Amino acid sequence: MSGNIATPSSSPASKIVLATAVVKSWKSPIALGIFALLSIVLFGVFGREGTSSFRLSSETDFVQLPVLALPTRATGIVLAVVLVLIAAYATWLASRARRVSLWLIVIFAVMFMVAFLSWASAGHTLPVAGLLVGSVGLSVPLIFGALGGVISERVGVVNVAIEGQLLAGAFVSALVASATKQPFLGLAAAMVAGALVSSVLAAFSIKYLVDQVIVGVVLNVLVTGLTNFLYSTVLSPANETLNNPGILPRLPIPVLSGIPIIGPVLFRQTIIIYIMYVAVIAVWYGLFHTKWGLRLRSSGEHPQAADTVGINVNRTRFWNVSLAGAIAGLGGAYFTLGSIGGFSKEMTAGAGFIALAAVIFGRWDPIKATFAALLFGFATNLQSVLAIIGSPVPSEFMLMLPYIVTIVAVAGLVGQVRGPAAAGKPYVKS
Repeated sequence: MSGNIATPSSSPASKIVLATAVVKSWKSPIALGIFALLSIVLFGVFGREGTSSFRLSSETDFVQLPVLALPTRATGIVLAVVLVLIAAYATWLASRARRVSLWLIVIFAVMFMVAFLSWASAGHTLPVAGLLVGSVGLSVPLIFGALGGVISERVGVVNVAIEGQLLAGAFVSALVASATKQPFLGLAAAMVAGALVSSVLAAFSIKYLVDQVIVGVVLNVLVTGLTNFLYSTVLSPANETLNNPGILPRLPIPVLSGIPIIGPVLFRQTIIIYIMYVAVIAVWYGLFHTKWGLRLRSSGEHPQAADTVGINVNRTRFWNVSLAGAIAGLGGAYFTLGSIGGFSKEMTAGAGFIALAAVIFGRWDPIKATFAALLFGFATNLQSVLAIIGSPVPSEFMLMLPYIVTIVAVAGLVGQVRGPAAAGKPYVKS
């Protein structure tokens, strides 16, 4: 029995052409379009008359920049038109299945903020340098907490206990610095306190496989109750000797501290903020350019694969979660040694949860999480500054702003947000 066996033809007509699916994402254009429409209504239809003034220099700057005065309504209208054009360009990019650049979104956000500040400060003078200096100060605990959150979640443990680590660091730093009269011992003690809180989180979630979110919430409640009790029974009766650490002095860097705007914001700060600069760079470099970072990230992304190449996943998770707590503890020390000069009940006021939101907003990247924390600090300080100059903007709205931005980011309107694959999942070696 014989038959004909069909063979593939070599003729051009018989070639199989694979079609490539074109995916168009309209999330960013929709978000930009909404804010562009809002800018037309707010800065155009409800534009305010008068002149908006921006004071760019402080008295100690080498060069005194002139006060920048802008016509409020005209500035708002021009910037609103530019925002509409950017939104239209983003729509065109999406229609061609092209990605909307992050830089385009950043430019849009900066221009919208300038238009808003011009509208809000009509008839008043806004101190730009003071606004930015205050924003950095309010962001310091958030940045330390966010760095701890990034390390912890990158290694596979969801760190809901950042609030407890900040609060423990604040309490212990005030106690130790007051008792020893050595603020640097207070900083070291804050790191130890944060590490102890995070080691409890690591022990229960890694060794005993307890749900990480539940352990984090319980630790927050435990530390809050414990510090409140110790404050009432230990610190308050001896406030002058055990709760009077003082505030670390500012250490201006010669020459750099006299640069307008940049100098007061970055180079006229306390030692804790200079440590923060180093910590951000060190964590970023360590995570993405060292063997330590590779082992850490592999334990949070694919622990089974990491185990097969000889990495002790649970040990890696335990020590890195402890390190994350030590970094967060430094943020707690800023409350007492860098800002207020003493401990008070629940003084962190939810900063740990804001830091956790900055981790998500920053997509588990140290640099991006730092900028997200700065956004929170800027929005918080802005509502205070606007209230001082008599702006009609409700302070409650400004307090809502960073959370609204976070919801937008988490919803994916500015890009896909995906955390480490194994974060929150305990690893049991098979």
